[in-house]
Amino acid sequence: MNEHAPQRRAHRMRLARYATTATAAAGIVLTALTPLPASAVPRPDVVQQRLDALVKEDGMPAALATVKGRDGRSRTYTAGVGDLATGARVPVDGQIRAGSNTKAFTAVVVLQLVAEGKVDLDATVDSYLPGLLRGEGIDGRTITVRQLLQHTSGLPDYMNAPALADFTTIQYRYFEPRELLDEALAQKALFPAGTGWDYNNTNYLVAGLIIQKVTGRPFGEEVTTRVIDRIGLHHTYVPAAGDMTIHEAHPHGYLRTAPDAPLVDYTEMDTSMAWAAGAVVSTNTDLNTFYGALLEGRLMPAAQLAQMLTTVPAEFLGPGIRYGLGIQSRPLTCGGLAWGHGGTSPGHRTRGAVTQDGRAANITLTTVPDEPTATHLTDALDAALCR
Repeated sequence: MNEHAPQRRAHRMRLARYATTATAAAGIVLTALTPLPASAVPRPDVVQQRLDALVKEDGMPAALATVKGRDGRSRTYTAGVGDLATGARVPVDGQIRAGSNTKAFTAVVVLQLVAEGKVDLDATVDSYLPGLLRGEGIDGRTITVRQLLQHTSGLPDYMNAPALADFTTIQYRYFEPRELLDEALAQKALFPAGTGWDYNNTNYLVAGLIIQKVTGRPFGEEVTTRVIDRIGLHHTYVPAAGDMTIHEAHPHGYLRTAPDAPLVDYTEMDTSMAWAAGAVVSTNTDLNTFYGALLEGRLMPAAQLAQMLTTVPAEFLGPGIRYGLGIQSRPLTCGGLAWGHGGTSPGHRTRGAVTQDGRAANITLTTVPDEPTATHLTDALDAALCR
């Protein structure tokens, strides 16, 4: 037996391992130096790019979004800072004040009552609340429920009253709906009922009062039972009287009282000044779910949904926008229409919509933007739905 044979075999094995390792290493280097085909290079996410620009270029404290794409998957996004005082991150899909998205919830409840034979869209307000609407050019005997929901009533907006001009003085103040209505009735009608269009909050204040009168239950309870619980919006609620907090993880909301003024933390507030026109707290994901369920016919019969989606021109809200009953349609640059509402509270601005084929997007900023930032937000929504 050759005593050096084991040593030679061990040496050959070491050489083989070295050659294998060297070849593998060379392969790694060659792979790294070989350009990937264009189809394999990840594309920048247009939604994240738009949110980053809203923060870095437009100066928004934070932006957050949920987008449901053509593939049916939902993706969440954040940009900016969730709390300017602490530098905390923006919570993923954090709760926000949904503002006038509340109008869509209110309209759904009214249309459910229509389906139940308890409300007639073409009946007058006096049919349900006799004598409530009286003022200069204002008469509840000539204003219909449909005109309330479609903003063709001619009622003036209570939010234009001097008592509500400075949000910093009423951040923690409670308002009864009747107080807000009196602020509207102290103004003169904008036009005779049915002869024009003007977006305002008084219409939905009155719609909320009709809901309470017809059902005998508080507005918030009706929305919770008929909408929120029905389709499982687990992170959405109507604040109770005196509830000024946002219940779950959320970014702070900020108010700027003048172009050069510092931001005021407006996260906590008494939402009674918005009530049936704008009090709902939700998330971007829940809002997508809500509008998706609405268009799918899961919240009302087909006849009432058709009424809801019958629109009139509302160019005041933007080019090509039309308004139905608590919902609006907007044309997309990639073709077709998207349906939603959007909303503003003193510390938040949301824009969102869904399409008939299931795409959905909702984007929230944590302060109310001026132009051109507001247009950049709308453009970001379009980009999210068209990508």
